[in-house]
Amino acid sequence: MKLLVIGGGNMGLTYAEGIASSPFLKNKKVKIFDTSEVKRNEIDQIGYFDTYKNLEECLPQADIVLIAVKPYHCETLFKEMKPLINQNQIFISLMAGVKIGKIQDELGAKKVVRTMPNLPAKVGKGVTSYTEAKKEVSRAELLIVRHLLDTTGTSIHVENEKFIDASTGISGSGPAYVFYFMQSMLEAAKKMGFSDYDSKVLVSNTFEGAVELFNQSDLSPKTWMDRVASKGGTTQAALDSMEDNNVNELIKEAAYAAFNRAVELGKSQEEK
Repeated sequence: MKLLVIGGGNMGLTYAEGIASSPFLKNKKVKIFDTSEVKRNEIDQIGYFDTYKNLEECLPQADIVLIAVKPYHCETLFKEMKPLINQNQIFISLMAGVKIGKIQDELGAKKVVRTMPNLPAKVGKGVTSYTEAKKEVSRAELLIVRHLLDTTGTSIHVENEKFIDASTGISGSGPAYVFYFMQSMLEAAKKMGFSDYDSKVLVSNTFEGAVELFNQSDLSPKTWMDRVASKGGTTQAALDSMEDNNVNELIKEAAYAAFNRAVELGKSQEEK
């Protein structure tokens, strides 16, 4: 299997590195196309990729093509790609808001898989939602795609593109919500007098420990909250403050704001 990644930026390189370290390519190097000479030189220094500046040299030979460019580059890119592709190739899109139908129409491809990755893929803890062009991508091909996506963490197959937009509001944008909460706790710790280092240890290990507790049990977050909090205690005081300030609903509204924006971006791409 020959794999080409178009776009050697953060997310493209993350998936390229994950896939390169997996057994699926059978010692074949991942090919990476990028228009930036500086970026190609950086990637060449890594040592286990083949980089290209011309699509003619790499696209026709690829079995699977992972497209990891900014959405606003897609129209120009598709025009360049269209004469070079064949109908047996599988195209995996990491582009936010670009729908399967648009890719099929403008690229002239049939086998298209749309994904929503997230930032923790950089450390092998990502979650990638994905869905495919129905009737065009076989079960066997979809299994291959899943194995490739799993090299950066885990993947979730969703029924249709609505859930790609929805997962944007949960997992795609979700790391930023966690960082927002962490930043607030860091600021509180420093205000209480802790050093920068001690504040980071307190906050980061608290998050890591809480997630591990959740992952290693079947208990809901609500049940864990009840276990930590005691009536009239310190934790209950904090939780009461959050409830009084409607934090629960505000977090849900934030997730829906990201979801709705993903839908808007998809519509704007369709109109172009």
